[in-house]
Amino acid sequence: MTMEENGNSTARHPPAIEIRGLTKDYPLPGGRQRVRAVDGLSLRVEPGQVYGLLGPNGSGKSTTLKALLGLLRPTLGECFLAGVPSSDPATHRAIGYLPEAPYFPRFLSGRELLRFHAKLSGLPRDGREARIETLLARVGLRPAADRRVGTYSKGMLQRIGLAQALVADPAILILDEPTAGVDPVGADDIAALILEQKACGKTVLLCSHLLTQIEDICDRVAILHRGRLLAEGPLDELLGRSARQALVVENLPEGELAAFRQWLGARGGTLHGVERAPARLDRFFLKTLAQAEQGETATPAGVGDSTP
Repeated sequence: MTMEENGNSTARHPPAIEIRGLTKDYPLPGGRQRVRAVDGLSLRVEPGQVYGLLGPNGSGKSTTLKALLGLLRPTLGECFLAGVPSSDPATHRAIGYLPEAPYFPRFLSGRELLRFHAKLSGLPRDGREARIETLLARVGLRPAADRRVGTYSKGMLQRIGLAQALVADPAILILDEPTAGVDPVGADDIAALILEQKACGKTVLLCSHLLTQIEDICDRVAILHRGRLLAEGPLDELLGRSARQALVVENLPEGELAAFRQWLGARGGTLHGVERAPARLDRFFLKTLAQAEQGETATPAGVGDSTP
């Protein structure tokens, strides 16, 4: 059964990515004890979204991605891509994947590498070379296209890695730290490329420690800690920004601020406070992790059922 047939039989528009109760245990040396890397994780990513999967090192992000890619078997739970179990080889052609630390054959040139992955993905011969040239230009590697990959810098490796993930024009992109080792200009260009894919209707699942970039490009985020979901939802809701408006006023005296507060109250509005900086994802992220470490039982915004 094809992905399209399965999707039409279950739902008109199945989620691009769905994780249901994912649990993964790894045995410790000796075989008598096990460590739980992911604990009952459920997520849903709709088609066309840019979704950020966040968490500190050891939070279960890489294990989640491996399960989603069909590279490991879950202890419990299921993963689906466009309504099809991710263990089904039929899902592979719908995915473009950039691992955190990509390793490519050092003796191949950038152009040869893309040609190799284009053939692996089943990209038709007609138009293959044009597609490769377009991607080399888009990631800024056309001048280095005939150099061996072994001579590429870390930033160049990330760029050629993005190009290989895109070579077959996949519907779903899974990117693990795509800006690692990339300078600010390159990171900004990668963010623009991700938004271009969204504009084309593609779905992007993104893992990154660069929270300012996540805040700029993601529609929803999930925060993991020790394998568990701490918070999930649209950024504006998580950061408490959805029902607020910001007024930027220069040099407003205290007396006039009080008068403005009174004026606003008479019209049903509330001035919650005067802040010098807006709510930011990095602060929310660190606060959420600190609460988890302290064992607080209060449920932060967005925790629980991840379905919209």
